[in-house]
Amino acid sequence: MHETGQPGRVRIFFLTVFAVTLALRLCHSHILWADEDYHLAAGIQTLQGKLLYKDLWYDKPPLAAWVYAAIGGWPGWPLRVFDAVYITAICAALYGFKIWGQTERFLAAGLLAFFLNFDSAPAVIPLAPDLFMLLPHIAAVYCAWRGKPFRAGLWSGIAFLFHTKGVFVLAMCALLCWRGLAPLLAGFLIPNGLALGVLAAGGAITGYIRQVWQWGISYASNPPAQGLVWNALRRTLDWLGFHAALALGAAALWWKNRARGSRWIAAWCVVSFAGVALGAQFRPRYFLQLLPPLVLAASRGLALLLQTGAVRRNALAAVAVSIALLVPLIRFGPRYAVLAGDLAAGRPHHWQDVALDQDSRAAAAAVDGRQHPGDTLFVWGYRPDVFVYTRLSAASEFWDSQPLTGVPADRHLFDSHPILPAWAARHRAALTASHPAFIVDGLSILNPRLSIESYPELRAWMKDYRVVARTPLSIIYRAADR
Repeated sequence: MHETGQPGRVRIFFLTVFAVTLALRLCHSHILWADEDYHLAAGIQTLQGKLLYKDLWYDKPPLAAWVYAAIGGWPGWPLRVFDAVYITAICAALYGFKIWGQTERFLAAGLLAFFLNFDSAPAVIPLAPDLFMLLPHIAAVYCAWRGKPFRAGLWSGIAFLFHTKGVFVLAMCALLCWRGLAPLLAGFLIPNGLALGVLAAGGAITGYIRQVWQWGISYASNPPAQGLVWNALRRTLDWLGFHAALALGAAALWWKNRARGSRWIAAWCVVSFAGVALGAQFRPRYFLQLLPPLVLAASRGLALLLQTGAVRRNALAAVAVSIALLVPLIRFGPRYAVLAGDLAAGRPHHWQDVALDQDSRAAAAAVDGRQHPGDTLFVWGYRPDVFVYTRLSAASEFWDSQPLTGVPADRHLFDSHPILPAWAARHRAALTASHPAFIVDGLSILNPRLSIESYPELRAWMKDYRVVARTPLSIIYRAADR
């Protein structure tokens, strides 16, 4: 990735990417997003001596939690600095693809940085498994494209330890270097073998299989009840419309240039879209898997449009691309300014998207004002941010209600149908053997059908607790004998 032409220009470019990303991310320094707090909280529990899958329910591969543990599991500005460093590294990795000229490489890195900062409703993409996976994803495909299957396998294995959809990264690498399948697979198995060895040494393999794979497969097999084909089409078109600049650039490439470089990137897009489609959920964060190849294709296509002759012949297309880039900037840019103004004035954010996070802060403050050394916590609902803000230890393996109700967190505010009811019943029975000092009920008010009092075994268990505080969306209980 060393630039022999103009290292100073490259250095300034990436320092700018980092500085702009950091400034934008710091606007979110008083916010935790649902896709990051779960892994941050798991990292904190790891620092407290808990082993994932054995001492703590965790339905994702381990690497996101371990990374957050390695950086101390702190929210606020340290988390946002880490965000900016990681996003800059992702952009630098895509810049490293020396397929075309430096113009295309700068475009690729710049477009990726732009969409990683202006790509979602909250206008910040949390560092969760889907985003964590981008760096090893890009590195793996780059190594495969350069004919280095063993290194490609290593990076694919790291991607898989962030997200099970890393298997699609391995598949793309296999397409690029099929003659080197043996070293590719060997590289893939090394990081996974090491991780599984750590889990096996602690007796966590059974939990890993049940939580990551059995729960994950059940989740993917039970998408929310709606028209699957229409949902897939609508969400894909929505995403492509919002990323119209990339779609137009990629279309320009494949219309004008059918060389090897564009053909294999098209295959990369197809394989990545298969990862997006797995489970038929088509959530916005899933499309991150498609972002690197589409950005790479668009960078070349836009460079072709920006050539002197091409601009004159395709003036309308150039205007369309500019407008397409303005849409996300105008849509999400003002929110950064509002948040920055709130921080500068020392006032709370008034934004519906952060209502749950603010309620969790209030619940955590109520707990902090009453806790004693050695106290433990259980949260009913999906509020891992309460664990981040209090830094209390989970009282048992179960620290949120997903494995206890059987209803995944992405639908439990409006749905009450479990995907694994027998499992959930066994887990509730196991939970009653624990005795947390505090229970934060962050679900019963939001979805009374999943009220903690609606389960007979938990109703009896709750008799040992009394209400000590309330927030608009949560009820805080403390053990009666504390």
